[in-house]
Amino acid sequence: MNTLGEITRPTKQEQRAALESYDALQATLDRLRSENPEIEIEETQEVIKIPLSALKLLAKILKATSKGMPVSIVPIAAELTTQAAAELLGCSRPHLVKLLENGEIAFTKVGKHRRVKFQDIMKYKAKQKKEREAHLIEMMQADEELGLYDS
Repeated sequence: MNTLGEITRPTKQEQRAALESYDALQATLDRLRSENPEIEIEETQEVIKIPLSALKLLAKILKATSKGMPVSIVPIAAELTTQAAAELLGCSRPHLVKLLENGEIAFTKVGKHRRVKFQDIMKYKAKQKKEREAHLIEMMQADEELGLYDS
């Protein structure tokens, strides 16, 4: 698996190709009724059955790529190193280790090394976002009660 530092932005050429492909795929997805449609690779004439959910995911990837956004796919149950988890959270590895040791994020140990599930990192990230939003709302309400906003 590539690290977050190895993920690059798509080139302009890749963005154009992704946009064209996204438009065509999205139009086709709207007409599909099968759960496992078959697609044909024109270059090899090979026909492949692909789950509809995988095609929908491909459409999301193409849409993001067309907008110049780098894309990374991580299996939900993937285990990350503490460095990769820290990069995902945007914090230092020592800070992440403190969060792990304080029980704020679940982890397992493989020998001396800690491993963190991707889904646990994302759950913590969502929890932090909700807490920040709640604090912001509290601050805004307090400011309004104090009359700090002009009406």
